[in-house]
Amino acid sequence: MPGSSATASVTFPAAGRIPAAAGIGLRHPHHRALLDGDRRTGWLEAHAENYMTGGWIRHVLGRLREAYPLSLHGVGLSLGGAAPLDRDHLERLRQLVRQTEPGLVSEHVAWTGMGGLYLNDLLPLPWTEEALANLVAHVGQTQDALGRVILIENPSSYLAFRHSEMSEPAFLVEACRRSGCGLLLDVNNVFVSARNLGFDPEAYLQAIPGELVGEIHLAGHSRQDVEGVELRIDDHGSAVASEVWALYRQTIARIGPRPTLIEWDSSIPDLPVLLAEAAKADAVLSGYGGAGVAGEDRHAVA
Repeated sequence: MPGSSATASVTFPAAGRIPAAAGIGLRHPHHRALLDGDRRTGWLEAHAENYMTGGWIRHVLGRLREAYPLSLHGVGLSLGGAAPLDRDHLERLRQLVRQTEPGLVSEHVAWTGMGGLYLNDLLPLPWTEEALANLVAHVGQTQDALGRVILIENPSSYLAFRHSEMSEPAFLVEACRRSGCGLLLDVNNVFVSARNLGFDPEAYLQAIPGELVGEIHLAGHSRQDVEGVELRIDDHGSAVASEVWALYRQTIARIGPRPTLIEWDSSIPDLPVLLAEAAKADAVLSGYGGAGVAGEDRHAVA
């Protein structure tokens, strides 16, 4: 089963594969334009929890799934939590995956609640062997339930635990190798964490084997002054920063093209603005043999 085999590469289901091109996050203000218009982007990524209840919103997702390759991105499974996974949540995710047959399914390396209390945030883990074993067990349980490999996303960090036993890249790589999952590499998160915690983002990215990366996220972030200290906030509310674009270009040059998502979740712009950001990613990908234009038959299979 997917959760019990260790591997150093990622394979994806044949149905609905995601092209090595730029995609955009599916947000409610853009539903009508995407339904009414011609094919506008390489693929769409939907937050799974927004579509678990059925009804009209699920119908819209089904319509869009007919026109675009689809990725499902979860935010509430709490893979890093100490408590057991919520079986009802996992079952709803399983049903959504079965009905939509997405090319990729991903979740966060984080915890979101405990004892029936759920927080509207993605909370950090210490990079310890105990946390690693717990995460691997939960990834395995998820993959067994879904019958497929998932991707796990690196977090944006605002603090570091003194008792961490390994680096974040080492933790993520080991989690992928033990569980057989792949990595959703969020380059903006790496940059945000690096600025907040004082590490080298280029060294972090170099420590990630390219064969583990099944998808890349890019997003904007903001700056806040906290008692005289600048803090970077991963708020997905603006265009991608120039420094993040530079790290992205370096990453693609090293590992080759990967499906790349532009995330924009707050202060959501008009669709053409979002598509213009995706076009920048497509320009980078096309320079290294990526699909570049939506619809070409090139897929990211590591």
